Amino acid sequence: MTKINTEMEHKASMERIEELLLVVDNNTPADDKNLIELTLLSNLVADYEEEKFPIAALSLVDVIKLRMYEMDLTQKSLSDMVGVSPSRISEYLNGKSEPPLSVARNISKNLKIDAAIVLGV
Repeated sequence: MTKINTEMEHKASMERIEELLLVVDNNTPADDKNLIELTLLSNLVADYEEEKFPIAALSLVDVIKLRMYEMDLTQKSLSDMVGVSPSRISEYLNGKSEPPLSVARNISKNLKIDAAIVLGV
């Protein structure tokens, strides 16, 4: 099998992976036929799932909101942190405007968000 093409093949592959996980562990030698089969099937399943069930990238707004939640920040506290008004933060979070480079840099630095995400690269 070089590719999983149907949901039935996917289901059968997943069932076989479950069986193999019962006999393979971290101490299994690299040349063990079960480990080789598990690796091959896992790669096929991953390829199928990436094609059939792609995960969309989060938008900058989604990432900022997530980080605000994680850091227990309000729009007011975020505005103080990055040096803009709360109403400007609201505009960014509602998609009405995008932060200029200097504010984007502050968001990246203070919220510890990768600069590539903030810049949309």
